[in-house]
Parts: sequence; structure tokens; C-alpha cells
Amino acid sequence: MKHILTRLFEHKKLNRKEAKDVLVKISNGDFNEAQIAAFISVYLMRSISVNELLGFRDALLELCRPFDLEGMESIDIVGTGGDGKNTFNISTLSSVVVAGAGYKVTKHGNYGVSSKCGSSNVLEHLGYQFTNDTDILKKQLDTANICFLHAPLFHPAMKAVAPVRRQLGVKTFFNMLGPLVNPAQPAKSLLGVFNLELARLYQYIFQKTEERDAAIVYSMDGYDEISLTSPFKIRQNNTEQLLRPSDVGKELLQQSDLHGGGDVPSSAKIFMDVLSGNGTSAQIDVVSTNAGVAINCLKPETDIKDCIAEANEALMNGNAMKQFKLILN
Repeated sequence: MKHILTRLFEHKKLNRKEAKDVLVKISNGDFNEAQIAAFISVYLMRSISVNELLGFRDALLELCRPFDLEGMESIDIVGTGGDGKNTFNISTLSSVVVAGAGYKVTKHGNYGVSSKCGSSNVLEHLGYQFTNDTDILKKQLDTANICFLHAPLFHPAMKAVAPVRRQLGVKTFFNMLGPLVNPAQPAKSLLGVFNLELARLYQYIFQKTEERDAAIVYSMDGYDEISLTSPFKIRQNNTEQLLRPSDVGKELLQQSDLHGGGDVPSSAKIFMDVLSGNGTSAQIDVVSTNAGVAINCLKPETDIKDCIAEANEALMNGNAMKQFKLILN
């Protein structure tokens, strides 16, 4: 590690193989926490390269417990986190709504690290039991159209860095990796990012790997999802578009409309209020918009406003809640 750190401190970059090798060694316990913290901190002070991120991704996918979908088409709806906006759990709710609309969702998530309450915190509080038993997960997909893949159960390599991430308490390159290392590797993804630089980085990665069809979203006032509080960008393959809330039939929201609970119980209450149709109009609009854009990823020939309307119907007619209750214990 000393040699790697010296190179990085001299502003040199790793190639794809070197990046993969160092993360494999970290997962094998070859380095101590101080060395891991120093390595992570490098990427807090300079941008990560495409090859470095690809190498880290290669390592985690090689070391992970895979979940073979056996040709089933599914989508992941996930944000990087790290935007510092303290929103309620928009991407997780959107995932349930997409399932309620009849589409398969393999949602990858974790406990909050740089945020107060990650998707896994809320789901666990509500009674969902995480598992890496693929038979159980496939049954959930069959019966409820959705399953949740808790990252620590599928990525044992992350165990070595988890304490360091918690102690640092800020976004790191692992936030960037999360959306890339879903063990199911679904064919479709709606990915939210915390800045435009990362949006471009993801676009390069998907162009290079050609393994997934991803829509990458960023709200121009800093949200890692479609917040409806500002114009937002959607990047997909070689295309890029800038949309205003009015372009998708929605009103401009205030940032205060999206604030989440300050702890897990209050976040879970917002989650269930929205699913039951008792959320605020702003909460319902932002969830149905993100879910609708995800549906549009699955059927791009359909007008995006129609996809949002489809998502809104699945939320308001109770189908989303019905599907969610099928997987609670």
C-alpha cells in the first residue's frame, strides 16, 4: 500500500487492473484501517478516473455473491447518496411504486453512511428481513415484483471498509460504486448522482461496458434524484436532455417539501404515509415522477408523461402498498 499511496499523493492515477488489485487486497485484509482511510481520502481531494472506478467495480463484482436473474428483465432505482439534502427515501419508494405498476425491481441498497437514514434502515424498521437466499428473493420477485438486495450480504469485500466509512461519515468513492455493483446486474437502471461530473463519468462507463441501459439523473440544484425543485438532466447512452418540472406536467417544488425524517422511525412514517396515499402532494409528485422515469426506461417508446401517470395510478390505487406488504414479515 505504501507504494500505491506514494503514487497517488504524487497525483498519479491507477490503471484499471491496479485499481482492481488494490481493492481485492483491501477486502482480503492486507491493509490496516489507517492505510484504508488514507487511500479513501485521496479520492476526497481529487476526482476519480474512469479506469479507477471501473477497476474498483471489477473487484466488487468479482468478489460479490451473484444473483442470477436467468434472463428476467428488471430495473434498479438507486441514488449515489452524498448530496447532503436530507430527503425522505425517494428512490426506495419509487422502486415500490414501479413494482406496483407491474414491473420487476431488484433494488440494491445499504444503511445510511453519509445520510441519516438509508434505504436499508427504513426497510429493516418496517419489518423486511434481508437475505441473500436467492430462492427467497426470486419468490419475492414472482409474488411482489420486487426484492431488496442489502449490500453487506452480497459484498463481503465491503466488510473491511465499513468501519472506516462510518468513522469518516462523508461521501466517498464507495457512494459512486454502489449503483454499479448491484449483484443482479439488472439490464435497466435509473441512477441518481450528486454532481454533473459524476453523471458524465457514469455515462462513459456505461458506454464502455455496454452491459446495462441506464438513465442517469441529476437535479441542477444538487439532488441525486429528480427533485422537481429545479430543472434536471437525464443522460442516457449518447443522449442528454435538460427538463423543467413543467415539461413533465409538474409544479416547481420547494426544497423544504422534500425534507425527510430526522431519524429512522420518522423516515419510516413518511415512507408508509406516501405508500398509503396520505403523503403531501409534493411527496407524491416527486415519487411518481421518479417512478415514471424508471418506467420510461423500461418502455422508452411511451411518452414520459404517460409513464408518470402510470406510476401515479399505481401509488394512488393502492397497488404499490399491496406489493410492499407481500414481502413484509
